[in-house]
Amino acid sequence: MIPQRWVEFAAFTSRSLLFSLQWKHAHLLQGRHMCDSRRQYNGTLMAEEAKKLAAYAAVDNHIQNNQVVGVGSGSTIVYAVDRLAERVRQEKLNIVCVPTSFQARQLILQHGLTLSDLDRHPELDVAIDGADEVDAALTLIKGGGGCLTQEKIVADCAKHFIVIADYRKDSKALGQQWKKGVPVEVIPMAYVPVSRAIARRFGGEAVLRMAVNKAGPVVTDNSNFILDWKFEHAQNWKEVSTVIKMIPGVVETGLFVEMAERVYFGMKDGSVKTRDPPVN
Repeated sequence: MIPQRWVEFAAFTSRSLLFSLQWKHAHLLQGRHMCDSRRQYNGTLMAEEAKKLAAYAAVDNHIQNNQVVGVGSGSTIVYAVDRLAERVRQEKLNIVCVPTSFQARQLILQHGLTLSDLDRHPELDVAIDGADEVDAALTLIKGGGGCLTQEKIVADCAKHFIVIADYRKDSKALGQQWKKGVPVEVIPMAYVPVSRAIARRFGGEAVLRMAVNKAGPVVTDNSNFILDWKFEHAQNWKEVSTVIKMIPGVVETGLFVEMAERVYFGMKDGSVKTRDPPVN
């Protein structure tokens, strides 16, 4: 018969071993989580620095005194407005700014820049804006922030349309990096028939964009809805944009075809890469 103290010792040893294994497993998982978080944090910092590099390069190369400037929307444009305001103060530049959204308007006012609109300045010298994706031909997907219509109007009014982005937005073909689809702004009552028409004509699925911090769909600055068309394959984007815009109820698409004059990409290594339209 096994003495009772041996049984108790064996049980104690088993519990200690189990506790040790659980402790090591928990710390291993915690370490992996910390490494993943650190990589994600470093990646975010790298992307933000890349946005800043692209924005500063565009403002320094394309903004001159006595210009009317279209100011785009989104996270990258924040750095462009920072640099623009800095140059206005340092160089005493006379710059008039036309916004593409409520966000852009607030940025202009917060930095003490001169605010105008297309009523007073229908012709712009240059417009600077971001993009959700840029392909090899400088075709853009824009509208991730829901400002595509006003962005396209302002870009079309500018003599020079300059795009700024970080390395994550660079693609050989649309859809490689940006997986959320092509935004399409629609009149609210038409979102179902428009969605069905796009899917029937081009395949894929056009989904109503829902808001995150409010109940219901995203509402644009123009009081419209956004459909995100998740296409299945590459298309003739100029033709696609034209056909979609002809569907009753469509206001505008997030396809910017043959509009950008130059794109500045901030890169991981701290450099800035430029891309011009291909020569046909």
